[in-house]
Amino acid sequence: MKLAATRREVLAGSAAALALSTRSALAAFPERPVRWVVPYAAGGGTDVIARLVANAMGPQLRQQVVIENKPGASTNLGADSVAKATPDGYTLLTADNGTLVNNKGLFAKLPYDPDTDLAPIGLLARFNLLLTVSKTSAITDAKAFIAKAKAAPGSINYGSPGVGSPHHLAMARLARDTGMSLTHVPYRGLGPLVTDLLAGTVESGIVDYAAGGEMMRTGQIRPLAVCSAKRLPGLPDVPTIQEALGLPGFEAYAWQGLVTTAKTPDEAMKVLTEAHASAMKDETVQKRMGELGVEPLPGGPAELTALIKAERAVWLPLIKELGLSLN
Repeated sequence: MKLAATRREVLAGSAAALALSTRSALAAFPERPVRWVVPYAAGGGTDVIARLVANAMGPQLRQQVVIENKPGASTNLGADSVAKATPDGYTLLTADNGTLVNNKGLFAKLPYDPDTDLAPIGLLARFNLLLTVSKTSAITDAKAFIAKAKAAPGSINYGSPGVGSPHHLAMARLARDTGMSLTHVPYRGLGPLVTDLLAGTVESGIVDYAAGGEMMRTGQIRPLAVCSAKRLPGLPDVPTIQEALGLPGFEAYAWQGLVTTAKTPDEAMKVLTEAHASAMKDETVQKRMGELGVEPLPGGPAELTALIKAERAVWLPLIKELGLSLN
């Protein structure tokens, strides 16, 4: 009768027990609610999209996904909190093209590194941008807009939600590519800009379809051209910038992705990416995004990484060329 285990048997048993314990712990992820940081105030489009997708991810994760709004510093406050969180998969972040692209050029030094401190989970949505003017403006199409701006440099003022916003950079790129000179009026957010466009206080601006689509459809704001590659179904008579001005390859959007803290275990990342992918295919999610005027974007970590790379190649040189800074 064997009364004592050999050293090899003891070690083998310990290793097997450790492996089983590890597998059990990983299989249980998540064991508690997941926190999703939104770097904007509650009630805005970014917040609504996050809550929509979070509600669809919850059943897949078998845990509640809790939204935490942490606005400030051009999304850097929220992004930094996630970058410095414990890398366990329990902290997510809505990261837009400001967080992942533009801020690298706008700030001399960021408190986080979007490449090494954040890990991509997948794409969320993009907002279509449009060149618009106030209904009180005499300008009726994109060519007339360019002609007036060239004839009297600086005579057209345009508003944006702020320096370095996708809306601002889209107009700055358009001005550069067409050789026109405009007067920039930065606002603290899109709401005040839309209010002044309605009143005619500011003549023009790049407005996203989610925020101003209804006002464009009803003639309260005049859309001149779409910055997207294709016309929008809700505004079929409004040409794209490429069509109206003959600028091949001109595209500009505001977009968002979902990320978490870098060095999160692969097993947790797998669970999160699968839950995200399932949520983005949900018919309720897609229908609601359509109602909000945004496009759901399919794609996981590879697609989000590829988009970041492509966008940086376009916008970082422009930011440098214009000498823009938010320091």
